[in-house]
Amino acid sequence: MPHILIVRGHQATEWELRPWCELPGRFDVSFLLTGSNRFATPKGLRPVRVRALRDLLPSGPMGEIGATVLGDRYLSAEEAFGTANVVHSEELAYWFAAEAARRKRRHGFRLVQTVWETLPLMAAYRNRHARRDRELVLAETDLFLPATERAAQALRLEGVAPERISVCSPGIDTARFASAPTATQQQHTIVSPGRLVWEKGHHDVLRALAALHRSLVTLPDGTATRPRLLIVGAGPEQRRLREHAAELGLADLVEIRSVPYEQMPEVFAGASAMVLASLSSATAAYHPFDVPHAFWEEQFGLVLAEAMASGLAIVASTSGAIPEVLDGAPVDLVTPGDWMGLARALAVGPLSRAPAARVSYPRGLVHHYSTVAAAERLAHAYDRVLSDQS
Repeated sequence: MPHILIVRGHQATEWELRPWCELPGRFDVSFLLTGSNRFATPKGLRPVRVRALRDLLPSGPMGEIGATVLGDRYLSAEEAFGTANVVHSEELAYWFAAEAARRKRRHGFRLVQTVWETLPLMAAYRNRHARRDRELVLAETDLFLPATERAAQALRLEGVAPERISVCSPGIDTARFASAPTATQQQHTIVSPGRLVWEKGHHDVLRALAALHRSLVTLPDGTATRPRLLIVGAGPEQRRLREHAAELGLADLVEIRSVPYEQMPEVFAGASAMVLASLSSATAAYHPFDVPHAFWEEQFGLVLAEAMASGLAIVASTSGAIPEVLDGAPVDLVTPGDWMGLARALAVGPLSRAPAARVSYPRGLVHHYSTVAAAERLAHAYDRVLSDQS
């Protein structure tokens, strides 16, 4: 069987890699796992433990700066790259994508890149390392697999020919999310999942909650509604989010915690709505000694696919690829940053129904984001590049 090597730097995750668990038997699949990997990984795939420069540096911000300045790289992955028929990396300008591109000619594998990035940053809006890595990845990649059509359009502006692009949406375990039993709830709970950073918009969800509790927005019959909020995630904004909840008078109604991925189906099953209030980010912060870098919009939002599989009502912003991912789904979309719009959408939709009521989504759309369908897309891509090689 052809050997597929997945390369994700320190960001190999259980949720992104799940579709590859459907491929053993057709392909021999493994992934590089560094000592600095930040996430849990799936049990159905074979990890290849390797060292990277980041593993040798101190933990914390100083180590991150050191890896950026020195240029992170793999130190002990020669054998893994040497046995691969296809290496599958990610994005245009990450160090590990460039590492795969740099090794391609020496080892002779085919190179595939998943691309989530929806903004064509070109060279002008990338730092020194990213500019160099982008040029190498553009030159050496055999097939780009953008997660959305929006990402595919960005690739075309980056200079990638259409024949080197094939949209390949990710997949989640739809059956697992659909099978979680819905518990009887006495009170509405809104879930806002995502890393605790400004651009995920959790602060706007807090403001929407405050508008509901203070009756700035009411239910269609004019009565007040006072839901609870669960923010799921971890990150640097946690302290400020707690402070903001307290000053809005919501401290006892807001819970902020991390949830293991395997427990997310139960979280969604007990909720009345999921809110993804993502914002575009352009802060013009600087990397050490380099040019501005801080441009981002929502690139996909796997929680959208998970919520649809769960039958959970969705209220989301229109940031980035969100409207495309939800195409054809009965959801409420609001302008990024419109916290009053979030409150109104919640009041006229999920909060006007019984707590934890379910919503029906198009079966074809839900299946499209399943691990089974995603695995078929991956298999087709691998067959294509291997056939081109022969």
